[in-house]
Amino acid sequence: MNFSKIEYLASYGTAKQLPPSTLPEVIFSGRSNVGKSSLINRICGRKNLARVSGQPGKTGTINFYGEAPQGKTIDSAAYLVDLPGYGYAKTSFAEKKRWAELVEGYFAQTRNVAVLVQLVDFRHAITQLDRQMLSFCTERGISFLIAATKCDKLNKTERAARTAALAGETAEYPFTACLQVSAQTGEGMDELRSAIDAALENSRRTAEE
Repeated sequence: MNFSKIEYLASYGTAKQLPPSTLPEVIFSGRSNVGKSSLINRICGRKNLARVSGQPGKTGTINFYGEAPQGKTIDSAAYLVDLPGYGYAKTSFAEKKRWAELVEGYFAQTRNVAVLVQLVDFRHAITQLDRQMLSFCTERGISFLIAATKCDKLNKTERAARTAALAGETAEYPFTACLQVSAQTGEGMDELRSAIDAALENSRRTAEE
């Protein structure tokens, strides 16, 4: 995937608005304030591709990104799909319900999911909501990998401790990779791009069989 040519394509606030799934989709999932927008910007080498909100829980849409050589048209080898962040306590009940219906509606459709990138904050133990998403992927047979964000915030000793702890916290899940990444420094971005490319290639081979 040519990440340097990725552009913002469209946002959808309801499941009914979602376009048909015609190409492989790379999903980014995680709690509010885990750094999804910053990670998408960094992996694509852009500063303002995905809007970084100063208020957690502000993004309430599913956002599609892809290669758009002829302008802002849905024309790409694959899509990056940014799901709304979850778990922000101050979000209203009605808004949480709408977001849940939106995400559930996305997965209820027949989507061509190549891989789900589950972001977790490397500094802290994974949350119950993180576990629910990992369990959901496991039960549905969705290929997924874990991106442990903000690894630059930990010193060598803290990182070693969290590496061991995260391995224990995720031992029951069949993820394809667990990468330590930083949108701030760029650490782990090459590895993440390679993991996504491998998942897309595997998805294409499976579709051809």
